[in-house]
Order: sequence, then structure tokens, then C-alpha cells
Amino acid sequence: MPKSTINSESSELVYLGVSFCGNTTAEAKLLIDKIKDYTNLFVLQSGPISYNMTATTEICDYATSQGLNIIVYFGWLNPEYPWQALWVQNAPQRYGDKILGVYYYDEPGGIQLDYDWENHFMNLNVRLKGTGAISERYRVFLDSITGYLNGTIRDYDAEAQAFIAYMQNDHDISFLKENSIPCFVSDYALFWWDYLGGYDVVLAQLGNNASIVQEIALVKGAAHLQDKDWGAIVTWKYNDVPYLDSGEEIYQQLSMAHQAGAKYLIIFDYPTIENNHYGVLTDDHFEALQKLWADMRDNNVLIKSDLQAEAVLVLPQNYGWGMRHVEDRIWLWGPDEHSQMIWDITQKLLDTYGINLDIVYDDPQFPVTGKYDKIYYWNQTLP
Repeated sequence: MPKSTINSESSELVYLGVSFCGNTTAEAKLLIDKIKDYTNLFVLQSGPISYNMTATTEICDYATSQGLNIIVYFGWLNPEYPWQALWVQNAPQRYGDKILGVYYYDEPGGIQLDYDWENHFMNLNVRLKGTGAISERYRVFLDSITGYLNGTIRDYDAEAQAFIAYMQNDHDISFLKENSIPCFVSDYALFWWDYLGGYDVVLAQLGNNASIVQEIALVKGAAHLQDKDWGAIVTWKYNDVPYLDSGEEIYQQLSMAHQAGAKYLIIFDYPTIENNHYGVLTDDHFEALQKLWADMRDNNVLIKSDLQAEAVLVLPQNYGWGMRHVEDRIWLWGPDEHSQMIWDITQKLLDTYGINLDIVYDDPQFPVTGKYDKIYYWNQTLP
């Protein structure tokens, strides 16, 4: 039976849980039984299971029967598996308000920054020229791509528009919107444009050795001005065992996100460590979830923090910089003449305000005037 009086229609709720990335229904049910008394969210984030209608339904049926809300991952709605789209359409009727949305695709912003675009476009150039099947206009474009990729030609506005258009023209995102299914994604950069592209909820990836407070400032700033929800998902700190940070560190990270106003708090459970029935999660991590659940619970209702950022830092329009370090990419290119200045003022303001700072972008669609006590711009001098 459901263990709480949580009403998932309320915008004030907080959802705490794990993302399951295993391969079998038995593994999923074992994890559900482990966490059901101190979480209220189960994210079915398994690639193999996303192609198996019977397993997807069985796991979601079981999770909701145990009082958990669900988010279901699909890398894309594959036309080879037509049941996926029908399943999504029918999910609200089957699960009611227990189905919070679909986790669709993954890390679009991170892919934009870290993909090997040079080889991609160069190989495309060679392949298309070899076929002789391209227009002269496109041939000129391909011939000019070298200058674009080496940074002698930079157009941040064009890159932002292309990034947004790619998602807005995505058939699956459009399908989810047409069926009023909230669209989730996790990412580690470019949250502002993830929202502009059509995502309803962005989960900022924490724990990957980037600045936690900076990631929170970026995602909650974007969500605040664009009137969206946001969350945090703790991912790998290490590329090998134990993968995740300690339970105490994860507790601190998720607590910070909760205090900043996150609506979704999740631990990424992948891969499976030898002799561990629960993926990478250990007793240390389960204890952290229990502690956080107890911290947030008040008469069995989880309430979202109403923290409003005191200050905002406004960055240049369409300045799609990863901001993981000073040498990080801006869209396709390395840092420019403004990067060091932006980095310095960002670090100073984060030191001053912590989670009371939002970081946003100069955009006439989303003005900051009247929404913050203190407004700072990227090119101003701090005392």
C-alpha cells in the first residue's frame, strides 16, 4: 500500500529516488523492495528494458503498487518497436498521477560540447562529395566547414538556434508534448538551451567532479526564468569501482539541491558491482537516502524548498560555454576573449552567494528585471 499522503498534482512536492539501469524485472523488483519505505520515485532507466514491453509494464506495475511514482526512460521512440508510443499514450490512464513523465534521450548539451564534431563533419564532407549527390549550395557549406570548426568563423547565435531547432523538430519530443507527457532529460551543461529546445524538466548531473554549486546555479537559473521544474541526479565520481561518491557526500549534494529548490532528487544506479544485488548502491548510499527522506518528511509529505535566489549573474546571449573549466568549449570552439572574465566573476559570486545565486543568459524573452534583489552582468567590475 502507498506509505504516504503525497499528492503528485502539487507543484510543491519533492521526489526522491533512484534510477534503475539493470537488465531484468527481478533486479528491478529487488531494488524497489529495498527503497520503497524511504523514497517516492523509481526511474526506469534501462536501455534493454525500454525495448521490452512486458518487462516495462511489469516493473512499472510493481513500482506503483508499492507506492512509488515512476519516470520511464526511452532513448527514442523507435519505429521498430511501435508499442513504445502506444504505451506512452496509455500510461496516464494506467498509472494515473503516478507516472510523472518520460525520460527522453540523454545529455544533449554535453554531447554538443564533447562530441568529435571535426571528424563528423569532415567525414560527412568526404562521403557526400564522393556521391556527387549534393547541391552546389551545400557543397560550398561543406567546403567552408574547416574555418567554422577551427574557430576562424564563430557564430554563437547560429549554433544556439541550430541546437534548439534540432530538439524542437524532434518528432518524439513533439509527440510527448502533443500527449501532454512531461519530457525529462539529464545533462551536465547547456541547461538553458535544453529547456528552450522543449524539455520540461532538466536533471543536473552532480558528483562528476564539477562544481556542485555552479551546476545548481545554472540549472535553477534557467528553470526559474523559463518557468520550468528542475532536479539533480548524482552520477559517477569515478570511472571505476566504486563509481559513486560516499553516502555522506551524496547526502550533502542532494541536500544542497533540495535546499535550492530542486523538485527531483535521484541517484544514478549503474553499473552492477560484483556480488552486489543493487547495482552500484551500497548500504552507505541507502542510509543517505533514508537520512534525506527523514530530513524532508513532515507528516509524510515532502515539500519543495521555496528558496528564491537573492542574486543573478547574467551571461552574454547564446554564450553556450560548458563552464567546467576556463578552457572549456563554447558550442564547437574553445574559450574566447571573454571566458576568463566570465570565469572570474562567476567564481567570486558563487563564493559570495552560494545557492542563493542564479546564473542565466541575456535574453529579451526572459528579463531579469524585478525578479532579483541584486543583478550582476558578466562584464561589470566587482568591488
